Amino acid sequence: MAGLSLKCGDCGTLLRSVEEAQEHAELTKHSNFSESTEPVLNLICISCGKPCRSKTESDLHTKRTGHGEFEDKTSEAAKPISLEVQKEHKGDDVEMEEAGGGCSSSSSQNEEMVVPGVDQKLLEELEGMGFSKERATRALHYSGNISLEAAVSWVVEHESDADIDQMPKVPLNTKTEAPMPSLTPEEMKMKAQELRERARKKKEEEEKRMEREKEKERIRVGKELLEAKRIEEENERKRLMALRKAEKDEERRAREKIRQKLEEDKAERRRKLGLPPEDPAAAAKPSAPVVEEKKSSLPVRPASKTEQMRECLRSLKQNHKGDKAKVKTAFNTLLTYVRNVATNPNEEKFRKIRLSNATFQARVGALKGGIEFLELCGFEKIEGGEFLFLSRDKIDKEVLNSAGSELNSAINNPFFGVL
Repeated sequence: MAGLSLKCGDCGTLLRSVEEAQEHAELTKHSNFSESTEPVLNLICISCGKPCRSKTESDLHTKRTGHGEFEDKTSEAAKPISLEVQKEHKGDDVEMEEAGGGCSSSSSQNEEMVVPGVDQKLLEELEGMGFSKERATRALHYSGNISLEAAVSWVVEHESDADIDQMPKVPLNTKTEAPMPSLTPEEMKMKAQELRERARKKKEEEEKRMEREKEKERIRVGKELLEAKRIEEENERKRLMALRKAEKDEERRAREKIRQKLEEDKAERRRKLGLPPEDPAAAAKPSAPVVEEKKSSLPVRPASKTEQMRECLRSLKQNHKGDKAKVKTAFNTLLTYVRNVATNPNEEKFRKIRLSNATFQARVGALKGGIEFLELCGFEKIEGGEFLFLSRDKIDKEVLNSAGSELNSAINNPFFGVL
């Protein structure tokens, strides 16, 4: 099977091509590479699209950004590697081996593995910081023996590696020369300070942005609550205004009836006493018969069902004005019947009343006007007058609402039915 990657024998890193292996060798001075059938991982962060080449790299990305979901596209990116450059080098090595009598091949097979040499001063400092000797040696070796900061950074990035506390081994004849640092210690400190400052500013900007978003959301929710409260208060105000208007109209009608009744009584008393009318000039108007004749010729508007209900309730109150508790009980019972039918039109038990029921007779049936009011609501006598029944298809919500309004007015308005 063709190889899918090149594996560094010194650090175990998987590489996709010969070019990557050459770059890795230049950076780390590692020279022991072999062809591997294990593909290089290609984990793509779903949140930001960053590719990660190992589980360790994805764990570090999760720790830094909080992104925890990755899509494995290793199979899509995996393809056999080209070893043309390596083959040319291998060809040169074969020629040299043939010239040398094949000694190099046998010596490479028996080559001894030893612990790589590292800077002892840096090793002591790392051990003084609490790192084990194996971990400190591995960090210095793979970070190139550059500096204490580089070694600590390598430990932080690879702390979840399974072999981090194992002593690294390299071939005996491998020369590990520390690369010359491109920056002086002072420049490295300045660079580190600059990076920390940049990270701090970025974090502050992110916190400010989140704070602005939270403030915007708080303002939006507050506006919605205020608007909902305003609408509710407006609806309540309209309802109270409508209720007050209805009460005032009822009071005005009652006062007008009282005034007319007083005027009629006054005129009757004057007539019985033989006194002339209070305004004889108005009574002797010649045009009065003509006006009266015209009025009688106008069509009379029939009373609406609402007016009939109101008159029925007034009659009931007048006929039993000596027993206010009984009248109030009748009004409340009628309101219960109307409300039950309006809220549960499909329930037959609310639409059928037995006239011989003792409770019904005591509260409604025995009072003149009670049964007539129910008939105005749509109830009809059935089965020889034994029941009052309201058919489902004859239910009129508008009539029931008018009946409920009139009953509420009769219960709550002290001027209702004064005459």
